[in-house]
Amino acid sequence: MKRGYQESSSSGSFGPPQSKFKYNPEGDAQFLEDDSTKMFARKVADHYSSRTNQTLEEREASPIIHLKKLNNWIKSVLIQLYTKKGDAVLDLACGKGGDLIKWDKAKIGYYVGIDIADGSIEDCRTRYNGDADHHQRRKKFSFPARLICGDCFEVRLDKVLADDAPFDVCSCQFAMHYSWSTEARARRALANVSALLRPGGIFIGTMPDGNVIVKKLREVDGMTFGNSVYWIRFDEEFENKKFKSSNPFGIKYKFHLEDAVDCPEWIVPFHVFKSMAEEYDLELIFAKNAHVFVDEYLKKPEFIELMRRLGALGDGKDDQSTLSPDEWDAAYLYLAFVLRKRGQPDQTQVSIRRDKGKMHLLKEDIMYISGQV
Repeated sequence: MKRGYQESSSSGSFGPPQSKFKYNPEGDAQFLEDDSTKMFARKVADHYSSRTNQTLEEREASPIIHLKKLNNWIKSVLIQLYTKKGDAVLDLACGKGGDLIKWDKAKIGYYVGIDIADGSIEDCRTRYNGDADHHQRRKKFSFPARLICGDCFEVRLDKVLADDAPFDVCSCQFAMHYSWSTEARARRALANVSALLRPGGIFIGTMPDGNVIVKKLREVDGMTFGNSVYWIRFDEEFENKKFKSSNPFGIKYKFHLEDAVDCPEWIVPFHVFKSMAEEYDLELIFAKNAHVFVDEYLKKPEFIELMRRLGALGDGKDDQSTLSPDEWDAAYLYLAFVLRKRGQPDQTQVSIRRDKGKMHLLKEDIMYISGQV
């Protein structure tokens, strides 16, 4: 099943927004977190921290291995399309560093990864150093890096990264929806991206497609839907399956994806995301459902070869394995987006300070931040 994404339309499953969201000035009390939001953020962090690094054999045995490979292909395409040699990259919710090799192949010049889960950041450090079991044969990465443990949807990062910014590219893969539990967190996330990107800088990401999720919910009798590899369950408070466009935050559901995710997530009505991003000088370049993304970029020879190497659709030769119908259906739950920071880059800008980055990271090199910085 293919679907387009109406970028210019403000309509959708949620209807048009009733009012335009106003910018919250820095220091506004609405940026503060309540205890329940922090509890859910910690639950998500604990979930990802507890996941162990898999060996190559364990990974290949995953029931969603082809979906994982497809997601890696989508992320690789985004990185190849919008990253230039020598770029400084900010990776929000970087997890265990699963995209480090992708950034290395893009020949970036500097990398800062931030994640709320301390276990994930430690795994990312190990992977960067080349010490992870399944990366023993890998050469050292070609770019200096810095790792930070903290909630990038809560903490004001422009002060933390004052000596590192501006960045050329910001990436947030399969995580932006975790900021949508409250308007405060959603705004903090976008404020951080905007403050740290240079004019003309690019924000790339992937996240659940809210319209698809709501559409699927309305197609079933109960509050749960899914297939053999995933299920999504909404609480009874949403039993009428209607969502107020005047209150597009905090629409929580439980998401289970085999061998990957088992935690609370939040709907992101994309027209609201787009509108709010514009308040932070971030203009939408495109948003495409994963099915449309695959259909479009698999027509380009260089990305066909990349898909063959990653193996999401087999290698075109001996390996005929490919995504199962249920994995392809799960891919339909996601979209890819690209935004651009308004303004023209300053060609005379002196090279930014990146002396905090290192080529080998010790435990004590990880910076831990919390609360309102």
